[in-house]
Amino acid sequence: MVTGKNILVVMPVNEEQKQLLEKQGEGNTFTYTSYDKVSKDMVEQANVIIGNIDPFFLNYADQLEWLQLNSAGVDPYVKEGVLKDNVLLTNATGAYGQSVAEHMLSVLFSIQKKLYLYRDNQNQCRWQDEGNIFSLQGGTLLVLGLGDIGMYFARLMKKFDYHVIGVKRRIGEVPEGIDEVHTLEDLDELLPKADVVFSVLPDSKNTRNIFNLDTFEKMKKSAVLLNAGRGTAVNTEDLCQALIQGKIRGAGIDVTDPEPLQSQHKLWNMPNLVITPHIAGDFHHPATLPRIIEIAAENLRRYFSEETWIKIVNKETGTRK
Repeated sequence: MVTGKNILVVMPVNEEQKQLLEKQGEGNTFTYTSYDKVSKDMVEQANVIIGNIDPFFLNYADQLEWLQLNSAGVDPYVKEGVLKDNVLLTNATGAYGQSVAEHMLSVLFSIQKKLYLYRDNQNQCRWQDEGNIFSLQGGTLLVLGLGDIGMYFARLMKKFDYHVIGVKRRIGEVPEGIDEVHTLEDLDELLPKADVVFSVLPDSKNTRNIFNLDTFEKMKKSAVLLNAGRGTAVNTEDLCQALIQGKIRGAGIDVTDPEPLQSQHKLWNMPNLVITPHIAGDFHHPATLPRIIEIAAENLRRYFSEETWIKIVNKETGTRK
């Protein structure tokens, strides 16, 4: 059992969750803080950090051996020079599926039922019928990214009898609940089939601006794009043009490029677009934080017993090993 380590926890944990973490690290020192209260001294002393901190502070993390993120995304932490080569990086993949999938299904419902228009009407005290809607029953869903979030969303859409096409980095066994599996190389032939396109793609050189004017031309005019991955996957200017010209029915995005979206940005005023400010994940859903604590506690157990960690991130690619 490893002892004498300093563990810095940068998450809003309660007493029960503290006990769960400390149970895995008896004989070690735990310090609890929040993202906006982290200090240089705390980071300098830390051998382990659990939770996301401003990457700037990692300049002072000379004693750091392991960083356990509370996010699934790792973009700021895999940039060159942020983490020393000997620092292990793990993430919280698997904690956000329910939260993000349920959020994006709600966004899809809002577009389907034109609820965003009725909310606008309510704010204007306007009693007005906004016309026909479309059905969610029996369509085709294209999921780009078959991780925890993509799989959870696919299961939700299966309840509406959707045919689900998944896109992964590599072809492998077709997961339960998925009807077909392809790679991004097949995207052009898959887009014309989809009624709903759901993207949870990470930021990478292969995914940036993957949704552009050419992509929107290939989609059905009745299709809806949902993006809960990274804003950089969508060319913002091209999305605006696609919505204005009616190349797609609508879009729901929890991520934007740039982010945060400036108050004067024209994206705010696009027709048939629902925007939420990157809040589909975070700690808002009651199931999320307990799952993150479970992941962190299991990795603490493995760390102190010198076993192999789970959720290890390849710092060169930003993907799970």
